[in-house]
Amino acid sequence: MLIPVIHIQLAVRASVAAVLSLAIAQFFGLQFPIYAAVAAIIVTDLSPAETTLLGWRRMVASAIGAFTGAILTMVLPQSVWTVGLGILVAMLLCHFFRVSEVFRIAGYTSAIVILSRGIDPWHLAFERLLETALGIAVAWIISCVPKLLRSPPKDQPQ
Repeated sequence: MLIPVIHIQLAVRASVAAVLSLAIAQFFGLQFPIYAAVAAIIVTDLSPAETTLLGWRRMVASAIGAFTGAILTMVLPQSVWTVGLGILVAMLLCHFFRVSEVFRIAGYTSAIVILSRGIDPWHLAFERLLETALGIAVAWIISCVPKLLRSPPKDQPQ
């Protein structure tokens, strides 16, 4: 079974974006470079316009989750109930801000902030957003690279 050209190109672009995001995040000493790589993988597309749309949604959802988690950490004790409330509130806020396509991202970002013991929640929220923005920016740059391979016409097998 042959892998379609589009899938190969997307996999190569996502891996390059992830590696570059990791390297840049490590160079700047960001606390958790993995979040830059994850963002790059999630939003990488062959189209800069689609990457921009995916990146915008990802950034809004991450901000909602990070701020929800930080606020709840400041007013409630850390517990499984606080985590559950953070996930619930963050996911519902995504519907309010019309980014329901990525509401899961808000939920898990909120949980990450709430569960991170011993780290200032506002600093952690800011770092998650910074790492996410880095991954999105790298993914967008990679999406602007022209396609190196073209798909064969529909009547020809791949």
